[in-house]
Amino acid sequence: MKVTIERSALLKSLSHVQSVVERRNTIPILSNVMLEADGDGLGLTATDLDISIVERTPATIAVAGATTVPAHTLFDIVRKLPDGAEVELTLEDGDRLIVQAGRSRFTLTCLDREDFPVMSEGDMPHRFALASEELKRLIDKARFAISTEETRYYLNGIYLHVMDGDSSQRLRAVATDGHRLAQVEQDLPEGAAGIPGVIIPRKTVGEIRKLIDEIDGPVDIALSDTKIRFSFASAVVTSKLIDGTFPDYSRVIPQGNDKELKMDCRLFAEAVDRVSTISSDKTRSVKLSLDNDQLTLSVNSPDSGTAREELSAAYASDPLEIGFNSRYLLDILTQVEGETVDVQLADPSAPTILRDTVDEGALYVLMPMRV
Repeated sequence: MKVTIERSALLKSLSHVQSVVERRNTIPILSNVMLEADGDGLGLTATDLDISIVERTPATIAVAGATTVPAHTLFDIVRKLPDGAEVELTLEDGDRLIVQAGRSRFTLTCLDREDFPVMSEGDMPHRFALASEELKRLIDKARFAISTEETRYYLNGIYLHVMDGDSSQRLRAVATDGHRLAQVEQDLPEGAAGIPGVIIPRKTVGEIRKLIDEIDGPVDIALSDTKIRFSFASAVVTSKLIDGTFPDYSRVIPQGNDKELKMDCRLFAEAVDRVSTISSDKTRSVKLSLDNDQLTLSVNSPDSGTAREELSAAYASDPLEIGFNSRYLLDILTQVEGETVDVQLADPSAPTILRDTVDEGALYVLMPMRV
């Protein structure tokens, strides 16, 4: 194998695939990236057995061939080479890759490409396309609520499924960690009508999100009950799905919240951020006191002191005091696109609904806490 490739092109592709590779591996070859030189390009493949990414990038192929080399080491080498460098990759004796650029020369130990695991995709009967902006919206507005608690593994991802709307079916993404819930939906894309409800793992969501920013155009999605594949212009990500049942989240979305608060979202978020500075506990709790078009935020910390801030707000219901985790509240307010956030409350112990006045397809639920 002998390949010449621009440093910027190689670095871009390596940055995409190497992030799939875990830093610690009990199986040595899983630390490697597979390089396949053929035709007019170089293919790079990485996997952790649950997710696989394949990317092709233009290169000059003098001798076709394939091998596997340590992913993070190769990435670090290419990252430190000067801009504009031409990188030459040469396989010697089948077990050493020579990396040359200018006067720099590196020798990397290779492992046999025959031992590199290939993720079998199986049949993926459901196929549809999403504009990259639409997929970005579904991910961004839901992923902050993904649970990191491994015992409830079925919450460690985004639940993608089809729901019957008032007049048509909708594609909906939901994530929850038991403390907050994010529900985002959009018009159902052509071909997605019969898809099963699937839970896309947190790591896969993160990898897809990084690719969206760097690769334009629509994303082709194919899925089965156990796997999902995202095809970009030059990269393909295949992932196992979480084998579990997502809970009936509709039961935690309250229907009778009759107290409505409307206010400037940016001012609200900034005030929450300021007063929570005083909070010293892990929950960073903040109390909201509502009465006659006024919102008072307060924090009382035995260790640090107290904080209080008053804001003008549109509120005409009975006086109410309710507490929230300030970090969870800020996570939601950050996702609101409109100038105004619509908050629907019931009582100090009931879940609260937050809506974006600009994006009607986004809904957030936040559980209160004692303060």
